Amino acid sequence: MHSFFKHALTALAAAGIMASSAFAASGGMPDELNIVYVKAPFNLQNMVLKERGMLEKAFEKYGTRVKWHTITSGAKQAQAMAAGSIDVSAVMNTASFLMGNGAGSTIYIADGVAHPTDTFAIVGPKGKNLSIKDLRGKKVAGPRGTVLHQLLVAALKKEGMTIDDVEFISMDPAPALSALLTGNADAALLAASAVIKAQESGCKTIATARGLVNVNLVLTASKSFAQNNPEALKLVVATHREALDWIQKNSKAAIELGAKEHGISVKDAQTLADWSHYYSTVTDQDIEGLKLDQAFLIENGMMQKPVDVEKLVLPTARK
Repeated sequence: MHSFFKHALTALAAAGIMASSAFAASGGMPDELNIVYVKAPFNLQNMVLKERGMLEKAFEKYGTRVKWHTITSGAKQAQAMAAGSIDVSAVMNTASFLMGNGAGSTIYIADGVAHPTDTFAIVGPKGKNLSIKDLRGKKVAGPRGTVLHQLLVAALKKEGMTIDDVEFISMDPAPALSALLTGNADAALLAASAVIKAQESGCKTIATARGLVNVNLVLTASKSFAQNNPEALKLVVATHREALDWIQKNSKAAIELGAKEHGISVKDAQTLADWSHYYSTVTDQDIEGLKLDQAFLIENGMMQKPVDVEKLVLPTARK
């Protein structure tokens, strides 16, 4: 896993992808805020922030340009942060957060997002009721270096198996779903609306993250952005929390917005929202969960170097 991040970071750096670190003339804010947009599994705060232009409005008086980047893989988000092309990820799973830090990148948690345990699943092919044991020697498609990867490892471990007992093919959830539906994969690691679409096509869920992985999604910031732009980061967090407040006060409109973004029915959108368990303040229980996840990742060879988890949770996330 260390080499996976290392090689990707080298490639990004060589490409010269660097975010602007210049400051706007007014307010000590950066000229540019590069932030990741991730709508899956069903990140209502992120969708509301972007679709309602909340960050653009918050930074308008400072002259800061908000640039959105769609990077669905948490591992790739971590790489982009280390390379300097991304300042903030509005949604990163904590498995990618831990592995990125373990590989040498410093990424901070600035706010909480969701605990969507039920939205992550290992899904089998149409018309077959497979068990985890049935996956031995089979092709399993999904994103490497993510919470879905962690889910697969945890599910295999529970049955006395390892990742070497399956043919793991690394790809993002959307192509993984296509591979499953076309018979090019025997199982896929999917989340949220992709799970619903698979089920509507006749596919069967083999296992969800419940009882296997403590799924936690968080808002993260790169080391350079957190250190050089603390006021800008505070404004991002405050606006992110305003989005959650708006969702709670306008739930019908929020669900409809999310349904449109995902291309699903309002009913399915409501189901995904109910599964998501949105939150903001990171608790002691969340931090203990991070420590347990780190121990699991290291034990199973997914993370090479331990990090001091508590030092990576910023004060903005704790209050």
